[in-house]
This record gives sequence, structure tokens and C-alpha cells, in this order.
Amino acid sequence: MESQLKRNIPFSPPDITDEEIVEIVDTLKSGWITTGPKTKEFERRIAHYVGVNKAVCLNSATAAMEMTLRILGVGPGDEVITSAYTYTASASVIHHVGAKIVLVDTQKDSFEMDYSQLASKITENTKAIIAVDLAGKICNYDAIYEAVELKKNLFKSDSELQETYGRVVVMSDAAHAFGATQHDKQCGQIADFTCYSFHAVKNLTTAEGGAVVWKNDNQLDDEWLYKQYMLYSLHGQSKDALAKTQVGAWEYDILLPAYKCNMTDIMASIGLVQLKRYDQILERRKQLIEMYDEAFLKIGLEPLNHYGEGFNSSGHLYLLRIPGYSEQQRNELIIKMAEAGISTNVHYKPLPMMTAYQNQGFKIEDYPNAYSMYVNEITLPLHTLLKDEEVAYVVSVLSEQVVERVEESNV
Repeated sequence: MESQLKRNIPFSPPDITDEEIVEIVDTLKSGWITTGPKTKEFERRIAHYVGVNKAVCLNSATAAMEMTLRILGVGPGDEVITSAYTYTASASVIHHVGAKIVLVDTQKDSFEMDYSQLASKITENTKAIIAVDLAGKICNYDAIYEAVELKKNLFKSDSELQETYGRVVVMSDAAHAFGATQHDKQCGQIADFTCYSFHAVKNLTTAEGGAVVWKNDNQLDDEWLYKQYMLYSLHGQSKDALAKTQVGAWEYDILLPAYKCNMTDIMASIGLVQLKRYDQILERRKQLIEMYDEAFLKIGLEPLNHYGEGFNSSGHLYLLRIPGYSEQQRNELIIKMAEAGISTNVHYKPLPMMTAYQNQGFKIEDYPNAYSMYVNEITLPLHTLLKDEEVAYVVSVLSEQVVERVEESNV
């Protein structure tokens, strides 16, 4: 490492081209910069890309999940299940609506929840499960639906929409997984509701932003449901700003005291261009992951498997476990990588390790598998501005550090 020229490799900068900039300028010059024609067009194109009837664009995946829970009628007295190994947004939205958070440990040596525990967590108060497609890999929804069906007799509906399902609703926190596939189905065609993030670090970005879609085959009134999201995300106003511009159409009503989490046309204009480029973005991410995998598997490290028979990840994050490493050793490795100019991260510190969730009574001792996944995990730079030679540099620096640690431990 000493002989190599130190580089500066950021973790996940946004990939913005001149085409996105031109589209933003066009929006700014149009005189319409909030929710308007470009947001509506972005929704149509997302729905077409995913292969569903409707998509709703909002200002974050967090808002998409929370609005979905609210539209479903989930609230105080209800329970919602999610994974202990995830970002806070998967659980905080449950708290926002007043429901009880129920966490499930991961399987041993897996980033996915322990599906064998899931059925036992479902009670007569359970209204939804928020599954997590971590790092862009779609999780095992067959196992989730199996658990839901096993406990279907316990389900009690509290709203017409819940009654339509007649069972616990399955929601996907697919913040990482836009564009992933499993068994020839797009992420968005598997869970009942799927929520995406278009945050600055995501594969497809709108700076801030998100979207929600729902399956076509659940006997839903798509227009009614779309209107609910419009109401909930725009103060419960009966007309959006675009509709109010029609001749003589100024008047509106407030149908419920709702929320404010709409996407703007400035954000959507970035997304429209990003979506046109998205197949190339996914392919480049796959190339980068394959380069990392080829190097690290040879020296006994354990990357998350993004691609295989019947599934393709979106390749959002490169999660790598260092067998035998303690939490302290992993943290020291992060410092060494930073000293070499390489930004890394950890995905994730399990929720029961966080103060907010400890204050709600969660203890990491009850989630040993999640803790075991966390202690030796490091997330490496992965983005479409990353050059092949920079990947080689990251591989070289990390490999040298790991080999040195092994040699020291053998002395």
C-alpha cells in the first residue's frame, strides 16, 4: 500500500450528467417547479418500468411507507413487524402512526430476517409486515406470505382497505432495490406495496424523493388508491395545484387534516433522465460488484451475493463480511481505509443498538444473529462514477490490511 499513490474515493456520490442539468433548467424556465406535469410523467414512467398500473411519487421512501400505513388505517393498538437489521426508517414509520414496533432477528449468517420466527410474531393485532430488500437484493417473500397465510385466521380488519386483503399486508422497504428482479418479477410486483427511495446516494436519484407502487392483482381500485395518496400527501386538499390552474377551478376543499410530502417537478426532472439511463446504471453496478467478488472470494471474505439463478439485485450496496473480525477490528479497518483515502460505511448497526429503540425496551442480546452480522461487516464504495482502477485500489488496500491482520494473529 505504501508504494501506491493515495487516492480519494468517495463512498457514493450522485451520478449527474449534463442531461439532468438541462432537464432541471427546462423545469426552472417552465414556471412550474412544484408538483406538476413532470412529476405526473415520472409516475407514469415508473409504473411502466416496474410493470404496475400506478405509481405515486413522494418526497422520500419514509413518507411512502408512512402514508401507506396511514391509508391502510394502521394506528394505535396495532402491531407492525420489521427486521432488526435495517435503517431506522423501516421502524420509525410504525412509531409515527402510533402502532407497536415488533422486530425480528436475522437468520444465522444472513442479512434477511429469520422467516422461521415470523409466524410466531404475528398476533391478532398485526396489521402489516415491512420486509427489507437490503442492499438491493429482494428478500424471500414466499416465506413471508407463507407465514401470513399460516396466521390468516387471527387477522382482524379495521378498515375497508384492510378488509380487501383479509390478511396481514406485506410491504416492501425497497429503498435500495429499484430495478431488482426475482423469478422474472420486478421489485414492485411481489409485495402488496413497495416503497422506493431516490435519495442522493441511491442508484436512481432525485436528490430527495421516493415512490410507492402496489401489485396489480389485489382487486384494488387504482384510481381511488392513487387519490388517497394525493390527499394524504397534500394536506388533504381535494385538488392539487396543477388541477387548480384550470379555468375557474380555484376552489377546493380540505377533506382531512393530512400531511405534506409531495415530490416537486425539479426532483422529478432529475428522475426522468436517470430513469432513461437506468439500465446502463444497473449494468455498470453489476460489473463493479463482479470485480469486487472475484478478488475477495479468493481470500476468504464473504460478500453479499447479489446475482444468482432466479434473482438479480439492483446492486445498491457492497456488503462485505470479514470472518473472524471483532467489532473493534472492523472499526480499525475503516480507519485504515480512510487513511488510504477510501470512504467506507457499515450497513447497518441493528436497531436494538440505537438509543431510540433501547428506550422502547429493545435489547441487542435478544437479536444475536443481527449483532453477529454487524460486528464484522464493512460496506465498500459502489457507484457508477467508480473507475476500474479505483476498484483495484480498494481491493489492494483492503486485502493488504486483512492479510496483515491474519499474519499478526498467527505470530
